[in-house]
Amino acid sequence: MRFSEEQIDRYSRQIILPEVGGEGQQKLLDAKVLVVGAGGLGSPCVLYLAAAGIGTLGLVDSDEVELNNLQRQIIHSTQTISDPKVESAKGYLTNLNPDVKVIAYYTRVTSENILDIMADYDVVVDGSDNFPTRYLLNDACVMSKKPLSHAGILQFEGQMFTIMPKQGPCYRCLFPEPPPPGFVPSCQEAGILGAVAGVIGTLQANEVFKIILGIGEPLIGRLLIFNALEATFRELRIPRNSDCVVCGDNPSVTQLIDYELFCNVANS
Repeated sequence: MRFSEEQIDRYSRQIILPEVGGEGQQKLLDAKVLVVGAGGLGSPCVLYLAAAGIGTLGLVDSDEVELNNLQRQIIHSTQTISDPKVESAKGYLTNLNPDVKVIAYYTRVTSENILDIMADYDVVVDGSDNFPTRYLLNDACVMSKKPLSHAGILQFEGQMFTIMPKQGPCYRCLFPEPPPPGFVPSCQEAGILGAVAGVIGTLQANEVFKIILGIGEPLIGRLLIFNALEATFRELRIPRNSDCVVCGDNPSVTQLIDYELFCNVANS
């Protein structure tokens, strides 16, 4: 490995960590991470991934920046309102760290394109805000044997866990079926404290670092729940379901399906 003087200076605070070192920094620079959603969760997550020197960052989002996003989606600004979120984020990240190659996908992930999009990436981060995308990413990552960091936020709470195919449970082990339409309100309907997105999105970046570096204990089989009002974390153990339709011993779902119909919602 051979770092430039600028890289040694830029990454010095993490290179001196025994768990990282020069070898670990090279792993980060060689890594490719796909983040689906450049919003409340994706914003803090990609900021820390880029700052740490993740070599290739893929960003997927089909939305444009709106004024109401800026309360929590810290990668965007007043100047980028109406711009595609992936382009707004790409501009910020490129200025933050020119070492990082940022690939923008201005599209919505579907059962037709997700496998092609994620094919070259090592780790996937779910920063989405709807059930069809969550189930799609889970199933696609299990079928592709790719690690996935899942998270969700609402009002003053956030939750997250890491899906490592064949090593622990998947999203469907915890939530085999989506809730009825309208049963779980969206952030647009119920609100969200911006700092909650920051806490959970940053923890997602931390999970990615542990996976790439092979250090620590990723949240495999452990659901971490954060309550901002109480300033507490609690953890629930999640067993792998051997009868899971996707990651079980004899899976019945072996191809991606129409998740909008599966979740009984119209995904705009």
